[in-house]
Amino acid sequence: MANLVSTEVIAAKILLIRGKRVILDRDLAKLFEVDTRQLTRQVRRNIDRFPEDFMFQLTNSELKNLMCQFGTSSWGGTRKLPCAFTEQGVAMLSGVLHSKRAVQVNIQIMRTFIQLKRMLLTNPGLRRKIEEMEKKYDKQFAIVFQAIRQLLEPPPVKEKRIIGFGSDNS
Repeated sequence: MANLVSTEVIAAKILLIRGKRVILDRDLAKLFEVDTRQLTRQVRRNIDRFPEDFMFQLTNSELKNLMCQFGTSSWGGTRKLPCAFTEQGVAMLSGVLHSKRAVQVNIQIMRTFIQLKRMLLTNPGLRRKIEEMEKKYDKQFAIVFQAIRQLLEPPPVKEKRIIGFGSDNS
């Protein structure tokens, strides 16, 4: 069970939505080999474990944008908008899905997120190489380069709130 899903398969499912790296519920369900309904049912039953920075539901415009990017005319006949899970949300899923496969695949997903972060931190010239390739190849690869560029962007850093008592002059 050590290598259930390849890193490349997992990395291909990581999207950048709202400035966050996420995996959609339907992709996670396929990786975990469960029905999407079962996954979302477990999430709804444990909704207090999934705050907005762990999981959020896509808007109609976000879904249409994804469908355009991937060239699909429909999204598998879903009636509800998909949910997107951040790295922390995926980690939390292992607490609500109790199968051995879910735990093992979850570990592999976490390792893939870490590898992506390392790649971005250790390869400062990677962006330059991609930009050179983008100039070299024609417009038909524009969507691919856009997706790569989004993955290279570090997630936005939120301002930390100061907790505690203080004066307005500090």
